[in-house]
Amino acid sequence: MGKRAAARRGRSRSRSRSRGSRSTRRPLARIRPLCAALVVLSLGGGAALAHWHGTKKSVPETADDPIRTPVSPPVTPEVSDPARADRSMPDQGRTPPSSRPSTPKKPPVKVPASGAGTFTTAQASGGAAGSGPLRRYRVQVEDGIDISARDAAAEIQQILAHPRGWAAHGRGSFQLVSGDAEADFVIRIATPSTADQLCLAQGFDTGGELNCETADGVVVNLRRWMLGSPTFAGPAAEYRHLIINHEVGHEIGNREHLGCPGPGKLAPVMMQQIKGLNGCRSNAWPYDGDGTYITGPTL
Repeated sequence: MGKRAAARRGRSRSRSRSRGSRSTRRPLARIRPLCAALVVLSLGGGAALAHWHGTKKSVPETADDPIRTPVSPPVTPEVSDPARADRSMPDQGRTPPSSRPSTPKKPPVKVPASGAGTFTTAQASGGAAGSGPLRRYRVQVEDGIDISARDAAAEIQQILAHPRGWAAHGRGSFQLVSGDAEADFVIRIATPSTADQLCLAQGFDTGGELNCETADGVVVNLRRWMLGSPTFAGPAAEYRHLIINHEVGHEIGNREHLGCPGPGKLAPVMMQQIKGLNGCRSNAWPYDGDGTYITGPTL
C-alpha cells in the first residue's frame, strides 16, 4: 500500500505539473497574435491618420474650423492661342460691360436752311429707260449744299428705271440729259428756303418741309432728300424714291392725290404720305411686285 500510495502521489504531482505548465503557456500563445493584431492596427491607424491629414486640404473648410490654412491662388496656365485663352478664361483681362466705352453715335445730319439760290446742272446723260412717250430731264443741285449734282443725277436715273417704277409699265420712258441738251423738265434739289420760293411762285405753300411740282419741273426739298419723313417706315434713301415717283407722277399727268385704300394695304405713291398714312403701309413705288398699280380713293 505504501508503494501504491507513493505511485499515486507521484502521478498526481506529474499531472498537476503538466496542468500548471499548460496553464502558463496558453496565455502567452494568446498574447502573441493579440500583439501582432495591435501592431497591424497601430500601423493601419497611422496610415489612415496619415491619409486623413493628406486629404484634408481638399475638403472645404466650414465656419466651425478652428484653424484656417491660407490657400494660394490658382496658377493660370499659359495658352499660346489667344482665342483659346479668351474662351477658357472669360473673366480674365476683360473690361466689365459697365466700363466699356460705348460706340459713338453718328452726329445728326445738318441740313442748311438756305443756300445761294443758284444751281449746278449735272453734266451726265444716259439712255432712255422704259416704253411710251420719251421725256428728257436734267438734274440740278443748289450750290453750296455739299451734294454732287452728278451723284444725285445717277441716283434719280436709277429710281426712274426701277422695275416697279413708271417706266417699266408703259407710262413713259425717261432719259437723263446734260446741261447742254434740250430737256422736257428739270429736277432741282434745293434748300428749304429756296424750295419755298420756287414753290410759292406756283402758288404752293410748302412751309420749309414739302416738295412740289412747278411749271418747268420738280422741286425737291433738301430736308426731305436728306432726312426722309417721320411718317415713312424706311431710310431716307428709300424715301427719295417716293419723292421722285410722286412728283414725276404729277409730271406725266397724275394730277390728283390719292388716299389710303384700306388698313394694312400699301399706300399709293400718289398719296401724300408725309401727311399721314391713315392705316396704310409706307410705299415708295407706283406698282407692286406683281406689276399691279397701287391706287386708292381720289382726294
